[in-house]
Amino acid sequence: MSASDNDLLLERQLCFGLSVASRSVIAAYKPVLAPMQLTHPQYLVMLALWEQAPRRVKDLGAALLLESATLSPLLKRLESIGYLTRTKDATDERALSVDLTPQGAALHEQALSVPGTMMARLGLDREGAMALHRSMMALIAAATATDDDGTPPPSATPGHPLMADN
Repeated sequence: MSASDNDLLLERQLCFGLSVASRSVIAAYKPVLAPMQLTHPQYLVMLALWEQAPRRVKDLGAALLLESATLSPLLKRLESIGYLTRTKDATDERALSVDLTPQGAALHEQALSVPGTMMARLGLDREGAMALHRSMMALIAAATATDDDGTPPPSATPGHPLMADN
């Protein structure tokens, strides 16, 4: 098998590893978040609101890198379980503002244990988790960067350190 044929092996694909890792990590969150009545995407929304609330839906979507069509059902569900409210923005009635309810704000205390629990479940220490996070953020930046003509930058080409070398 030639080197270029080896490049097409499933286990060598960066996209395959990322996809399986993503599904596996999100599945590992499920039992940890269940006592809080949160799914993983809902947990991300709550994290963003614990950082800053109230927030406009548009700003929340930008922070989470989610489109409105994906974010709206999450917000509706979180509102239905009493964790947040959605109201017309006071300064722009065309915009919706999202705020935590007292119950949603109080959930923050329970959520404080989630990062440590997840690090333990995944066999990571804080330093390892931070290094992995930095690598993922660099990968996201490289994957979303484009040159003026819409082509990926040279760093996103085969042979670059972001490619899997297994």
